[in-house]
Amino acid sequence: MVEGSCKAYNRELDPMLKKIFTEYRKTHNQGVFDVYTPDILRCRKSGVLTGLPDAYGRGRIIGDYRRVALYGIDFLMKDKFAQFNSLQAKLESGEDLEATIRLREEIAEQHRALGQIKEMAAKYGYDISGPATTAQEAIQWTYFGYLAAVKSQNGAAMSFGRTSSFLDIYIERDLQAGKITEQDAQEMVDHLVMKLRMVRFLRTPEYDELFSGDPIWATESIGGMGVDGRTLVTKNSFRFLNTLYTMGPSPEPNITILWSEKLPLSFKKFAAKVSIDTSSLQYENDDLMRPDFNNDDYAIACCVSPMVVGKQMQFFGARANLAKTMLYAINGGVDEKLKMQVGPKSEPIKGDVLNFDEVMDRMDHFMDWLAKQYVTALNVIHYMHDKYSYEASLMALHDRDVIRTMACGIAGLSVAADSLSAIKYAKVKPIRDEDGLAIDFEIEGEYPQFGNNDPRVDDMAVDLVERFMKKIQKLHTYRNAIPTQSVLTITSNVVYGKKTGNTQTVVALARRSVQVLTRCTAVTRKAQ
Repeated sequence: MVEGSCKAYNRELDPMLKKIFTEYRKTHNQGVFDVYTPDILRCRKSGVLTGLPDAYGRGRIIGDYRRVALYGIDFLMKDKFAQFNSLQAKLESGEDLEATIRLREEIAEQHRALGQIKEMAAKYGYDISGPATTAQEAIQWTYFGYLAAVKSQNGAAMSFGRTSSFLDIYIERDLQAGKITEQDAQEMVDHLVMKLRMVRFLRTPEYDELFSGDPIWATESIGGMGVDGRTLVTKNSFRFLNTLYTMGPSPEPNITILWSEKLPLSFKKFAAKVSIDTSSLQYENDDLMRPDFNNDDYAIACCVSPMVVGKQMQFFGARANLAKTMLYAINGGVDEKLKMQVGPKSEPIKGDVLNFDEVMDRMDHFMDWLAKQYVTALNVIHYMHDKYSYEASLMALHDRDVIRTMACGIAGLSVAADSLSAIKYAKVKPIRDEDGLAIDFEIEGEYPQFGNNDPRVDDMAVDLVERFMKKIQKLHTYRNAIPTQSVLTITSNVVYGKKTGNTQTVVALARRSVQVLTRCTAVTRKAQ
């Protein structure tokens, strides 16, 4: 990955660095490909599994950077040492031996990382051994925790957490004491946000294509309500949003409003105004997530992944392409773009008109196969990431025992649902090449389309999501991670579409936005 990134920017990688990381030090990437199965390699090549974090940092971990300001590094190091010692009896008894050894080693790395964070801050002229005592220190200490994270990892999403209301405590105390003015407070927040905007990673062109540029998703989650009914909106919530005026609109940090019907009206109005003026905010439903966690101290990693800060982390899993899986079901596992066997070999559907029950039955079997390849790939990736690219500085700002989720995802859901709808409610005729491979489709008649509140097709989409999730849940996950699933393809739509051949609903389009284009087409037809 580093070689490719350097080449893309006409830079040459230091030969000694290359020698070290090919001959002396094994990398995460090499570890993954040493273990991958032929099936996974074919899935990766064809794009039925796309965007797997096997050649870039997985990200999706939010260190609780507030702990640096709240406790200081010395206390955190003492706590990690106590955590390390707490596992001695378990180690000596041989109970859950492999996991215990791994955790002790990880805590040792976390302890070492905390010392390195302290050393890094000293180079900038700051002693962060103790807790922050002023607003300026609280912001600086918190930023040092994040700076260590982005210096040590190039994760796909390096989110900032939920810091604004925490920092407001220090700012309000200094305001009340007359140590700072409101202008000073806004400037301090501006400077923090400015630093978050400056973060850059060395990326490959393929990565930029997958994520539509070079986002870092330095997500800051703002607002929401407490489990006790109090709002978590503070003056500093307004200050963070105001940076979009003081410094202009920007996609980073990814400012995310945790929206609740009970938020203060003044904040709702201001957030709406900022959205209209800058188009730089995203909104997520606090009224759904808060009761689900029974916790109000969660934050968003990347764009849609909530986790309780310092207590949970996510194993990022990219997407499985269900539209492409449906084409495999029709073509007997042969990839429609590569013209090679990728899925399990079976007889292709040979009739002149596709039958819904036959296609659905075959697709179900291919989804079994895909779920197994998907989870196996993710298990390998995250085992090797922990082994060769462990996020010690981020995990040092977590509790000892962390809840892990395995973040699976679906691409092409709307295309698959529309295609199945066309097969069921219209007449779909495959157009085959000289080898009998269905490469195009002819549709006769009308059919309900996803995105129009029509249960005939919407229920198909729901069934696909639930069906695939149940298949994933049956499989063993690394470190007993809890499977989750998103149906969001966000910036990756074009990449997934280019990897997918013609389906029944979007014919002869070389490039398509898997979710957006299909929905736009459906709405247009509905309007007509």
